[in-house]
Amino acid sequence: MGFKGTDILNGYQFTNQQLNEIMNTAARYEKRVKEGEVIRDMEGMVVASLFFEPSTRTRLSFEAAINRTGAKCISMADANSSSTAKGETLLDTIKTVDGYVDVIVMRHPQKGSAAQAATVAVHPIINGGDGAGQHPTQALLDIYTMRKEKGHIGGQTVTFLGDLKHGRTVHSLGYFMQQLGNKLIFASPEALRMPEEITGELRAKGADITETDDVREALAKSDFVYVTRVQRERFENPADYEKCKGSYIVNKELLKAAKPGITILHPLPRVDEIATDVDDYEGAAYFRQAHNGMYLRMALLGLVTGRA
Repeated sequence: MGFKGTDILNGYQFTNQQLNEIMNTAARYEKRVKEGEVIRDMEGMVVASLFFEPSTRTRLSFEAAINRTGAKCISMADANSSSTAKGETLLDTIKTVDGYVDVIVMRHPQKGSAAQAATVAVHPIINGGDGAGQHPTQALLDIYTMRKEKGHIGGQTVTFLGDLKHGRTVHSLGYFMQQLGNKLIFASPEALRMPEEITGELRAKGADITETDDVREALAKSDFVYVTRVQRERFENPADYEKCKGSYIVNKELLKAAKPGITILHPLPRVDEIATDVDDYEGAAYFRQAHNGMYLRMALLGLVTGRA
């Protein structure tokens, strides 16, 4: 379907047919891994893992995916250990690394940085998060998780809860949810609302959106709740963070008001927005969600290299 050589940059670049192919490819990789197969689809290839911001799940699941598909990985896990600390520009770094590898996976604190990198790279760029912008691979693994948890995805109600202003995961996922025909509820404090540029674009595409600060009412209608932490690192003024932190906490008491069978998602890491007493709830899918990231990223690597 023409994935070879494709950059993975945002949450609105795929058709439903392409999304379905990505999900099915991830499912095949999951099956192969769980059956103990030694996979050599990307043998002979090299992938760069460039993380200019801290990461646990995204970086490690990508590097696990690289190894699981038979490729080799070169990595940078700290911007201070690269020549950017000497003043080298991002684009010069990308131009250099592009000559060593077949794919570049990158995370960078600057919004739009992945799209900029793609303008100078010959090989595919996969966006592992660009500041408060987009995080498409997280959104794709979220869809994969939702499909596994409910058996299908589409025609459902999804509440995004918490820091919707800075949460790049919900920025990407919102577009996918609209595309798949889901109703959207954005529940957040006034200061952390979904950016108007995103809600405006989603509504222009026909999205059914409700914005509220009433969490109980939102969860009573929802098949999924996607919880996000208040992102301390995105606040310029620490006092503003202190005002917003702990705005909403999902605990067993709150779940009593939720729609029966609701599935709880979270991109992790969590701070205090989901109480640990929720972890044994059957619909608490956030750790399963994290594990699904490896299979989804195996699929993306295989597809953009034409080796899947």
